[in-house]
Amino acid sequence: MVCRGMLLMLERAGQITLPPVSYVRIIPLAQRARPEPVLIDKTPIEDALRRLQPLEFEQVRRTAQEPLFNSLMEEHHYLGYEQPVGEHLKYLVWVEGRPIACLAWSSAPRHLGSRDRYIDGMPRRGGAASVFIAYNTRFLILPWVRVEHLASHILGRMAACISDDWQQMYGHPIYFLETFIDPERFRGTCYRAANWVLMGRTTGRGKQSNSYVPNRSIKEVLGYPLTKRFRELLGGVA
Repeated sequence: MVCRGMLLMLERAGQITLPPVSYVRIIPLAQRARPEPVLIDKTPIEDALRRLQPLEFEQVRRTAQEPLFNSLMEEHHYLGYEQPVGEHLKYLVWVEGRPIACLAWSSAPRHLGSRDRYIDGMPRRGGAASVFIAYNTRFLILPWVRVEHLASHILGRMAACISDDWQQMYGHPIYFLETFIDPERFRGTCYRAANWVLMGRTTGRGKQSNSYVPNRSIKEVLGYPLTKRFRELLGGVA
């Protein structure tokens, strides 16, 4: 791949001329169709949280509701929908048969400096413990839903159920949750209200970076332990 990249760079610079492409690899995931918009009731929901109880949490990965989740994320989240890779779960939150929120959780990055320093022992373990960490990649409250304290309440409810759901889907528990917050856009108030802690900040360098110069926005890294023994459990992973 390094040689191929060098040849392409030389051709773009006009130094060489490569022969015509003889074969184009078909990558089904790269040609995945974007989720289509769905018609749902968008009547505003503005009420006290206690009057909306009970909220229903549904894990929709590999279920008939997964296309609805994908469509809502694509249409209403500012980052759109991206198909996760590796272990991941998707949740819809319902009120009286209407979806009000979506959450996506994925495998955590193997190495993350601020988190590795916060959780003792992970750097020595080469990132193996990251399999027991779930990364909140998307959190969407649908735009016609305006309910005080709803977001932090949902995060608290998620913390109570996600490990069991992960165990059922992948055969192992989750001991720790993490997420990134872009401080140029958000303050992360709902995470802080749900007792998530600021562990530090990213370097602004993605895993594809080949220098020490930031190439993307710097994010705040927030975490939430699901057990008091999280350092012992994560640090003991070989």
